[in-house]
Amino acid sequence: MDINKISETILSKLETWYGQLIAGIPSFVLAVLVMLFFGFISKYFKKVTNRLVFRFSDNVSLASLSATVVSYIVILIGFFAALDILHLDKTVTSLLAGAGIIGLALGFAFQDLTSNFISGVFIAVQRPIRIGDVIETNGFFGKVKEINIRSTIIYNFAGQEIEIPSKDIFQKPILNYSKTGERRMQLNCGVTYDADLQRVQDVAVEAIGKLPFLQKDKPVELHYETFGDSSINFKIWYWIDQDQAGPPLAASEALKALKKAFDEHDITIPFPIRTLEVMDKKELLSTFSNGNN
Repeated sequence: MDINKISETILSKLETWYGQLIAGIPSFVLAVLVMLFFGFISKYFKKVTNRLVFRFSDNVSLASLSATVVSYIVILIGFFAALDILHLDKTVTSLLAGAGIIGLALGFAFQDLTSNFISGVFIAVQRPIRIGDVIETNGFFGKVKEINIRSTIIYNFAGQEIEIPSKDIFQKPILNYSKTGERRMQLNCGVTYDADLQRVQDVAVEAIGKLPFLQKDKPVELHYETFGDSSINFKIWYWIDQDQAGPPLAASEALKALKKAFDEHDITIPFPIRTLEVMDKKELLSTFSNGNN
């Protein structure tokens, strides 16, 4: 083995690479400048897209999604332009060919992520819920705080934030309490059997009807339901304006108003009655002795 020839070959290769590196510095600098330029204008296109979407729709999620997609497209164009400046055409072709294969593989590997992304797009377009809506879905109740592509974040009124995947939001039922701005409340109660039911109804409807947060164009309804063990049970339905009072406050105020009105009109809300039969000690012992026999 001729060490001199090997050394000369290595030095020749290093000199060639060094020359190519020096010659490629201007192209590299230009490629970096192109990437920086496209990164800058991507922010501009993002703002413009956001404004354009808002001209035709007030959908915040759709505007955010559209602006983000346009921004990524601009950056991707800049990336391929930089590769072209560096004369990496074959690399660009290989990347495009490999992207399809990688995308297919990732689609199988991350099916849930893909499903959440697609569901998030449909939620942004169809808008079954909006930021600020009070909803109940997937066993959770709260106010919508954020609507992202991958998930939706709701505040549950107990100090916690709950993140629900977009797929579950899109595929499962949503109970939206804010869609119409109205909500019907139900209060269960009962009165004694000797009460005048018509008088009870009049007093209860009048008391609930005076609450300030009710929908004035919708009547308060009282419907008797069942004969209970110690009371005749009924339900009161009333509609509230959720901008003035939430369900917990509305239920509490209605209960206080009903109790006060019943006390003022001597209407009794019965409590369960249980009758205990106390046996004589001798009788009790004889019962046990007879049982043993």
